[in-house]
Order: sequence, then structure tokens, then C-alpha cells
Amino acid sequence: MFAAERRQLILEMVRANGAVSLRELARVVQTSEVTVRRDVRALEAEGLLDRRHGGAVLPGGFTRDSGIPQKSHLATAEKTAIADLAAGLVEEGEAIVVGAGTTTQELARRLARVPGLTVVTNSLLVAQALAHANRVEVVMTGGTLRGSNYALVGSGAEQSLQGLRVSRAFLSGSGLTAERGLSTSNMLSASVDRALVQAAAEVVVLADHTKLGSDTMFQTVPTDLITRLVTDEPPGQDDRAATELQALADQGVQIAVAGSGSGTTAAESLPHGRQQGRRDMPLPGQRRTPGGGPGGPGPQQLRSAASLTESGQGQGPGDRARVADLRRR
Repeated sequence: MFAAERRQLILEMVRANGAVSLRELARVVQTSEVTVRRDVRALEAEGLLDRRHGGAVLPGGFTRDSGIPQKSHLATAEKTAIADLAAGLVEEGEAIVVGAGTTTQELARRLARVPGLTVVTNSLLVAQALAHANRVEVVMTGGTLRGSNYALVGSGAEQSLQGLRVSRAFLSGSGLTAERGLSTSNMLSASVDRALVQAAAEVVVLADHTKLGSDTMFQTVPTDLITRLVTDEPPGQDDRAATELQALADQGVQIAVAGSGSGTTAAESLPHGRQQGRRDMPLPGQRRTPGGGPGGPGPQQLRSAASLTESGQGQGPGDRARVADLRRR
């Protein structure tokens, strides 16, 4: 394939999907990430797209939201690795909320094996993934169906979440920055996500590296309300992604990085409840607890006092992937 043909295909993919990772672009055009990165730079110089951490987005600074059919084919290996790692945070008998998105859909498929779990969601895809899980109770919000992402939105969804209290919320979005936190391009989706956050004692954001540094119109979760970010390992040449992770850690966010982009886990044989296979990656600067002071909760405190049950405490439902916890010193 000639360079002009490659770049035309890259441009068509970005226009169709809003944001595409370099890994995905390299796979589609059947060349190396180094060559794709050079093509993306050339297209950016012409003002046809913008480079982001490990990927390319539509020009203009704000990415637009793609539909589920397009998103389901993007960064599939990264989403699998993130879902594997995030599932290890959920314990038997817990009550959680799970927002809409393709990454949370992957998480839901793994949660089907957690006994005694209660999942509150506004996502039809999450509910479908758990529909045949005999030991998992699924609670759907009300609301109006938004067809592009198969999610229930609007006042009905928000009102159904009033008075709810669960241990943690798992959310995805269109962009994540240290300055604004998690964001999305749809106002109705953002409003429901904020209601999901209000119902949870802790907030876990699931975002692959292509979303780091991307900013979209409507803020859903400010950085100071994000307890933990579960992401994948960005390409080695992507210094901007490392800078964004550092900035998030400086805000007190606990960062767990799933292993290789192959989507395989590094801890398949580990017993439940163990956190072996983890590597600590210290960041420069002082460290503080997520609670914001000496009396705040410790960095390893995943289980909230607001959890609806204490059964199985410390027991993970699945094998944990290789994880790097980046915390402030």
C-alpha cells in the first residue's frame, strides 16, 4: 500500500470513529506503528486530524462520541486487559453500579462469575452480558433509550438512582484529563453518569490509553472524585501518556495499568484474593493518601464501609492481571 493510500484509509477511519488508536490503525493498514505514527503526523500537519496519546482524533480539540458498532472494534485487546484487571476489584456479595460503554460491557462479561453480586446499570449491553448469570442480580434504571450506545438516559434514569448507595461505580467515557477528569460528548449520558457517581462510595474509571488527554464537551466525573483509574500500558514512545498519568497521580488517583497489549494476563495461576504479579512504579513528587490527608484511607483500601455486605472480604472473584500501581509519594 502506498503512503497516499495508507493516509487516506487512516483519515477515513478517524472520520468514521472519532478516535482510533495507533495499534488499531497499524493493524488495519498492515504496517508498523512507527510508519502509522509518521502518517498521522503528516495528516496533522495538513490539519486533517489531531494526534492524541497513542492515537488520532478528529481535529478541533474535542472528540465526538462514536456509536457502539464503531467502538466495539477499537482497542479490543486493551479493553480486554482492562476488564480482566478491573474484575479483580469486585468481591462476592458486593453491590455496584456499572455505566454504559464497550469497556464496561467487557467488565460485565467477567462479573457473571461473581456469586451474590448485585449490579445496577443503565446499559442494555451490561444487562445482556449478565442476563444468564444465575448468581448475579441485575437492577435496571428507568429512562429513555439512547440508541447509539444502548443506554437508558433522561430524568427517569436519574430519578431511579435517588436514594441508592453502593460500594463503587465502574464508569467509562470519551475522554480523560487530569484537569477536568472524565468527560463525554453527550449531555444526557453525562447527567446519568453523574447520578451513578453520587450513588457510589468509590469511583473506578475504565479508560484505555487513547482516551488519556482527550477532552470532550460534558464533564461526568471531576478528577478529585476518581478513586482509581484502570488503563492499559501505553506505547513506549508515548511520553504524553506518561505525563498525563503522572498528572492524574498528582491529583491523588490510584492508577492500575494492565499488562501487555496482547490482552493476556500475567497472573492466571494466582489464588483468589492475592495481589502477586504487581510491580510498584514510583512517581516523582510527594505522596499522599487518597483521602487527602494523614487520616484518609490507605492506598490499598478498595472495600468501602458502605458496601452492602462484608462476606468474602479480601477474596477476589478472578485472577488478577499484572498491575502497576502509580501513586503519589
